[in-house]
Amino acid sequence: MTHRGEPTQAIDFNDENSNTSANPTFESVLGARLSRRGLLRGGVGTAGTALLGAFGVSACGGSDDPVVPDVPAEKLLAFTAVAKGVQDMVRVPAGYTATPIYALGDPIIAGVAAYKNDGTDGDFDKRAGDHHDGMEWFGLSATGQRSDTSVDRGLLAVNHEATTDEMLSSFFIHVDGGKASLPRPAAEVDKETAIHGISVVEVRKSGGKWATVQDSAFNFRLTALSDIEIAGPARGNALMVTKYSPTGTKTRGTLNNCGTGKTPWGTFLTGEENWFGYFFRNGTDDAARGNDKSVTALKRYGRAQGAASRHGWETGGADDKYQRWNNSKLGVSANGSDDYRNEMNGQGYIVEIDPYTKTTLAKKRTGLGRYAHESAAFSLAVAGKPLAVYMGDDARNEYIYKWVSAANWDAADANAANRMAAGDKYLDNGKLYVAKFKSDGTGEWAELSLNNPLVQGYAAYPFADQADVSVHSRIAGDAVGATKMDRPEWCSVNPANGEVYFALTNNSNRRVDPTGSSQLAPDSANPRVYTDMKGTTAQAGNPNGHILRMKEGAAGAAALTFTWDVYAFGAQSDADSGKVNLSSLTADQDFSSPDGLVFSPYTGIMWVQTDDGAYTDVTNCMMLAALPGQVGDGGKKTLSYTKADGSELKVDTYVGKAPTAATLKRFLVGAKDCEITGLCETPDGKAMFVNIQHPGEGTKMADIGDPSKYTSQWPANAGYGAGKRPRSATIVITKNDGGRIGS
Repeated sequence: MTHRGEPTQAIDFNDENSNTSANPTFESVLGARLSRRGLLRGGVGTAGTALLGAFGVSACGGSDDPVVPDVPAEKLLAFTAVAKGVQDMVRVPAGYTATPIYALGDPIIAGVAAYKNDGTDGDFDKRAGDHHDGMEWFGLSATGQRSDTSVDRGLLAVNHEATTDEMLSSFFIHVDGGKASLPRPAAEVDKETAIHGISVVEVRKSGGKWATVQDSAFNFRLTALSDIEIAGPARGNALMVTKYSPTGTKTRGTLNNCGTGKTPWGTFLTGEENWFGYFFRNGTDDAARGNDKSVTALKRYGRAQGAASRHGWETGGADDKYQRWNNSKLGVSANGSDDYRNEMNGQGYIVEIDPYTKTTLAKKRTGLGRYAHESAAFSLAVAGKPLAVYMGDDARNEYIYKWVSAANWDAADANAANRMAAGDKYLDNGKLYVAKFKSDGTGEWAELSLNNPLVQGYAAYPFADQADVSVHSRIAGDAVGATKMDRPEWCSVNPANGEVYFALTNNSNRRVDPTGSSQLAPDSANPRVYTDMKGTTAQAGNPNGHILRMKEGAAGAAALTFTWDVYAFGAQSDADSGKVNLSSLTADQDFSSPDGLVFSPYTGIMWVQTDDGAYTDVTNCMMLAALPGQVGDGGKKTLSYTKADGSELKVDTYVGKAPTAATLKRFLVGAKDCEITGLCETPDGKAMFVNIQHPGEGTKMADIGDPSKYTSQWPANAGYGAGKRPRSATIVITKNDGGRIGS
């Protein structure tokens, strides 16, 4: 998940733009056709909502809505839509209750003191980390065994993406806001590295109320310093050799964890997103490396020599745990075993974790590629057929990928005694592909391996082996001409038909007349270029984003071709329907910057979460519920642009059937300055866990001593916890009548 913006930072490390390749962006996209059929619906009327003031909400809603096939008496999306708004509270529909249960600093180990929330707290490796992001549910039986049917006891595996920071310091966790200049104090660095990573915490329902279990034997943290194994093609490769791991078989920590996935065999997948900005290279490093191909790779992954690191952790002291953030070539060895020149190669992967066995080392699955990972969504598992894992690279102008396992799915592995061994089987051997979208509504998957002549013969970066391709999959994508996209965020697979949905959150680099290597003309899959006003500020490009969907060819997960369309375009409801609001969204449906995207396996509802910087003068970030149709249920639209020379640029795109009031409506609006992200449910669909990330991130460090100047005081103002500093937190949502969420 990518922040809407770091307050007053000179460099926004969450808005990377390193793709200067000459890959096609659909400038050849004129004329195309794709028949449209099926059912896509959306939108709803107005409504009263209840406020998450002390801990809950209440009220009513209803309309003539689609009937759920497996529960004939239940209607989905029968709730009354939540109105847009900028209040500092979490609002859900009438008839629902939302309760914070797990916030930054909450202790997860017996004996750790309650969180004071005044900057004096320590022991963050024993507490909830910061910036709760993607999240998955893992059920527990009454006897503490894995249970895929448990509805009142389970584990939440939670990503802790980053920190709320201004300049260098993560200021809400330090007494006076921390030091915003170099060198950084070691004690501050230690706090900040510990609040990154993931947490696994037990939650239980008792007396109708959910709470974490502080002294659970299952609870644990992984931080930016935890031991993690390297698995897949890059294990033991020269690219992974460091002073810490001369054999190239392990690394320290998982970093900037964003989206998630849950494997068919019951493990947790976490994606490492904007990790590049945590590292530093000195101003002479290119020459020290002899300007070899590693320099090309480092620049392609966002690390130019001399560029400032996000937090200056490399200045924390002489200890190795600080020096590992200096990615410069400082040693004299030929292989990097005496410095950390290769350290950055250990970040940027999908990491697999067994949430039930905290003593088992997590593994970085290098075969799935290295980039700014979001979520990892599995194809529908079919016995005797390979599994596919769909992934996006969340940076401007980056790509969409899929992994296809070499092994065919064996249903017995769903209950494998050794879950990480099942991960070895399906995630270490297979093929990595990147998507190429065509202007006729079709596309193809290009293989990223030395078997592809375009990869093998790529002069700009000569690949040595498959490990090199995996570690530098962005460059391999450049080599095959992958389609540059508008920041692929989360993806999810529709359990009803296997179609794959991608949130393309926004792209400020689209232009009718692009200049420079980073700007792009509109194309079929990313067709909009327009100006969106936020107050009096003009925002150019595609500031509101869209949701794209793909249908695999006849071979299913292993298909090399697909068809595609756009499920919905983010837009304000009053925007031009011919150029911007192409999905005819109403005031109860409109959204900007789709980010989190999760299909419920229990209700089939698609939940859309936003991380918006374009519409926040009107509304805080939100979550919507959708009952989408299928690829091809709408029609072709042609957008016309006038270029600077007076000529006309026409771009065909394919838009899903416009939503109706029965199939798309707003379910939740978050606290001030927050992002809505992460979602999982109990198997009965009656309890939903959602994360509220970085409320109050617009607060200035200079105001740390004056709570009245915080832009948010949530969740303290909802009655949760000590102090008034805003905290990222997990909420649980239930329906007052005991029904399923979204009905």
